[in-house]
Amino acid sequence: MILSTKLFAQVSPAPLVSIPSHDAFFNNLKALCGKSFQGQVIVDNAPPSSFNTSKLVMHVRKCTDRELQIPFHVGDNASRTWIITKTGSGLSLKHDHRHEDGSNDASTMYGGHTVDAGWPQVQSFPADQYSKELFIEQGIPQSIGNTWQMYIYPEKFTYRLTREGREFRVDFDLTKKIANPSAPWGYSD
Repeated sequence: MILSTKLFAQVSPAPLVSIPSHDAFFNNLKALCGKSFQGQVIVDNAPPSSFNTSKLVMHVRKCTDRELQIPFHVGDNASRTWIITKTGSGLSLKHDHRHEDGSNDASTMYGGHTVDAGWPQVQSFPADQYSKELFIEQGIPQSIGNTWQMYIYPEKFTYRLTREGREFRVDFDLTKKIANPSAPWGYSD
């Protein structure tokens, strides 16, 4: 039996399955859509870098029912965008890194995927296989143990990276909106 393509065109995509803690976390972040906030390094056990001396800004820039794009500006460097996506089996966090001309950095789209329910306020993203292979290829095998965490509370958003021997944490003050920065590199307004 041959089915017409007309029949397939009428079938809507399957609904995205998600669990309450993932939905709540995603929606808590999505509620900040269109707003920007300044942050500061709270913990960094590596030598000082531009993160410690530059203005840090997160901008919850673009939001859909399945994806959040959150540029993370470090001073004038607009190369970083966090992308949080509902996958149907949890939440994915990717780090989109671009050059100023918009082209992809060699180290881009690394990140992780939730492996448990987490909480409405906290989700953890252990490094995924793509990221582990990228880190080995780039000569930074210590990063294969990376876990990124994001925390969202009414007054504070936290971005945290941990692995054996390494911790980095930036807290953003959600009580004080600031002016939105320009589009991150590789994106347009």
